[in-house]
Order: sequence, then C-alpha cells, then structure tokens
Amino acid sequence: MSERQNSLIDRASARISGTLYGLSGGLMGLQPIREGVLPVNLGSYDYARSTSANAKLQGLDQTLVWVVVALLIWGMVMVYSASIALPDSPKFARYAQTHFVLRHIISIGVGFAVALLAFQVPIEKWEKVARPFFVVSLILLLAVLIPHIGKDVNGARRWISLGVMNFQPSEFAKLAVIIYASDYMVRKMDVKERFFRAVLPIGTAVALAGILLLAEPDMGAFMVIAIIAMGILFLGGVNARMFFLILAVLVFIFAMIIMTSEWRRERIFAYLDPWDQKHALGKGYQLSHSLIAIGRGEIFGVGLGGSVEKLHWLPEAHTDFLLAVIGEEFGLVGVLCVISAFLWLSRRIMVIGRQAIQLDRVFAGLVAQGVGIWIGFQSFINMGVNLGALPTKGLTLPLMSYGGSAILLNMVAIAIVLRIDVENKQMMRGGRE
Repeated sequence: MSERQNSLIDRASARISGTLYGLSGGLMGLQPIREGVLPVNLGSYDYARSTSANAKLQGLDQTLVWVVVALLIWGMVMVYSASIALPDSPKFARYAQTHFVLRHIISIGVGFAVALLAFQVPIEKWEKVARPFFVVSLILLLAVLIPHIGKDVNGARRWISLGVMNFQPSEFAKLAVIIYASDYMVRKMDVKERFFRAVLPIGTAVALAGILLLAEPDMGAFMVIAIIAMGILFLGGVNARMFFLILAVLVFIFAMIIMTSEWRRERIFAYLDPWDQKHALGKGYQLSHSLIAIGRGEIFGVGLGGSVEKLHWLPEAHTDFLLAVIGEEFGLVGVLCVISAFLWLSRRIMVIGRQAIQLDRVFAGLVAQGVGIWIGFQSFINMGVNLGALPTKGLTLPLMSYGGSAILLNMVAIAIVLRIDVENKQMMRGGRE
C-alpha cells in the first residue's frame, strides 16, 4: 500500500473518530467538534444558563396559553361593552364610563404578575404548604364576616376591600381546597377504601368551609368547592360506591338548604317558569332578560356594542350575565365559540393532570385535574344559568367576567397547571433542562 493511501486512510479514520466523539459529546453535554477545535466540556452551570430560558419557553403549552389570552382579551372587551352605560344609572352616576374596564385591566395586570410568581414555584413546594394554605383560606372566610372588614354588597358580605380591587376569599378558598384535597389524597392513599378514615376528615374540612360560605351567603361558591373536593376524591381512587354515597349526601344537603330558604325556593320556581307574571318582575327578572338578550342575537348577533339589554335592563351584565351580552352582540356563533374554548381548555387541563399521574406525580396530577374541574364546572354553571338551563346562581364566567379576585385566582391556577405541564415534559426528557 502506498504512502498516499496510508495517509488517506489515517485522515478518514480521524474524521470518523472525531464525528463519533462529537456526537457523544453532544449527548453528554460536550461541545460538538468542529475541524481544528478541541472538544471542551461545558460546565453544568454554563449549560443550564444557556438553555434554561429557551427550555422554559419551549416547554410551555403554547396553545393553552393563547386560548387563555384570547379569553382574557375577549372578556376585557365585553366587560367594557357591558358596563359602558352603567354611569347613566343613579347607582353608578359617580363612575366614569371606563371605571369597570380599567379596574378589570388592573386585575389582569396584577393577576399576570402573581401568576408569573406562581409559575416559578415548584409543585413540591405547593404540596408542603397545602395544609397552612387551607387554614389561611378558612381565616379569610371568617374575616370577611367581621363588620368593618367584610364589605356588604346587595345584602351579601363576600368581599374585603383592598383599594384598587375587592378581594373575595371564596375564590382563594377554591384554589386552597384543590391543593389541600390533592395533598390529602396522597397522604391517605393507603386507606382510601375506608370511609371514616379517608372521606370523613376531608368532608369535615369542606363542611367547615361551607358553613362559612353559607353565612356570607354564597351557596354557589360552596357548590363549586364541594364538587372540586368530590372530584379529587374520585380521581384519587375512592371507589364508586363511596363516590355515589358522597354524591347522595351532597344532593341531600343542597336540597335541605334550598327547602329551608324561602328566597332560594323562589329562585327555583322562577327558573321553572320565568315568564310567569309573578316571576318576570321578581326572581325571574334576570333570567327572562338574559333569554331576551340571547334571542335578540340570533345567529350572528347585533354587533359589538349594539346590545340593548345591557342598557339597565339586564342586571349584572358585566359579571354573572356576561355570556348573555356576548349572545346578543355575537349571536349563536359567539356563544358556541365561548363554549368550545372552555370545553377545550378544561379537557386540556385534565389531560395534563392525567400525564402527571402517569409519571407517578399524583399530587401534581390531582391539582391539575382539580383546576380542570373548577374551570369546567363553574363555566358550565354560568353558561347554564345564562341559557336558562339551570336556576340563577351568582357564579361568574372564569377568565372573562368582571371581578378582580376571580381573575387573579383563575390566572394563578392556570400558571400552576402550566408549571405542572413543564415539569411533566422535563421528566419525559429525562429530567434535563
């Protein structure tokens, strides 16, 4: 073999070795080989610093983020549309036309800042503070009942004034129950088949929160919290027999609450026949005007800003009955878009929770699914009320209706779900990034 042939073989061997070494270096955190450049082992700190920002950005569920952003922006536009005429009423005469939308924008801004902070917190930290978090929620629910601390609006004491926004402890309690119930199920996993050891303690905790909520009164929030806790128990592995027993107990409790409250019974009768002369100007007034608004919208609506019902006919148009204004201004198409968005959002959050459980991250999975139950159930109740399918209940449309603390806690809950999703993806990549 000639000297030239030997030289070519040696050069080819060197290139093959360099390529293989470069590939292995890329896998092991080494800098890829370039001709004339020696392989250098990057330190773990340098690697993390160079890739962490991109990894977090790529790890985010972009579709989920954009759906949430779209709902927030659409909600902001509709809050302005629904509240722009309120200053014409003597009750709101001292407010500017932009009063409610500006406060809503501030709430979104504060919610975004707090959500960013919540996203930075590892899920294991939430698990460690689950019990203190729930105790704080009970203290706030108790504090709102104290005169000069709780703010009375329309006969209900549900808010604590913080100046730029009114804080509603019941919204905080919803998130606290999700975190506490998820932690509780992880701790009680070995006794989840025993009613008195698995279900009774969490039932007592939820009942305590329910008593404080009913004292406000806020039956709607109590209903949401009860459904969240029951859903987490079921998803956590409580058997079907025990689940239906809990469901029967809840139905009995809510039936007794309605039967012993005259004004709640009137709401039920008004829901059954809102057009009756007795109900049309009483407990069925909101429902009848909500149905009129949605009927006026027909298929494509009367156009943004063209609603008539928001002109002091439909009470709480910017909060509980925002969907009715959407139906009037955007028609059936607009309502279906909102329903589709919340259906997709709830399903996606549940999928993230299921992925976490499959990765043996039970607490994280139950938290995500608890948020999915919260968003899905509350939006279902609000939509049902606006469409006349359910009795009138004071629950806002998540992420869209006016309400500072509701927007704030909704955004924090979504941030926690995004954090769970990012941690899921990191685990599936082998824990790197």
